[in-house]
Amino acid sequence: MRTLIEVLAGLAILANAVIYGTDVFGAIVLRPATAAVDDRTLTQLLGHVHRIADRRFAAVGAGGMIAAMAMTALAAATGHWVSTAAGTLATIALIIFLAIYTRVSKPVNTALTEAAVADRVPDDARQLQARWDSVIDARVALQTLALVALCIALAAA
Repeated sequence: MRTLIEVLAGLAILANAVIYGTDVFGAIVLRPATAAVDDRTLTQLLGHVHRIADRRFAAVGAGGMIAAMAMTALAAATGHWVSTAAGTLATIALIIFLAIYTRVSKPVNTALTEAAVADRVPDDARQLQARWDSVIDARVALQTLALVALCIALAAA
């Protein structure tokens, strides 16, 4: 069972690292870069980025969450208490991340995607981006917490 816990923790780490890396890029590169472009460029670039990313990352994020939850359940069932505690912390961080994404980021992604596909610039393009930017640091922090906890779960397995 220890090997299965390690495999699940490893899969959770890999999947969530993809999301983490993308959000770190968004926080430290994309946010300041989009501040320097006009509204049309912002809408077209981010609308199409979100159109592709939201489709492709859904499976990655879901896989990471499922692997973290499965690892936590297996660790609990087999008495690996440090891995259980760390996995629980990671799962909670991922659930909070998902709630923030669903309530704040996803509606912005959808609005910018729809505008980009329709080849129009929303009057509130900057406000939409400011709303997205307002939660990116929290998303990075939650992913960091989840990844650290998953690494601890793996090390303690």
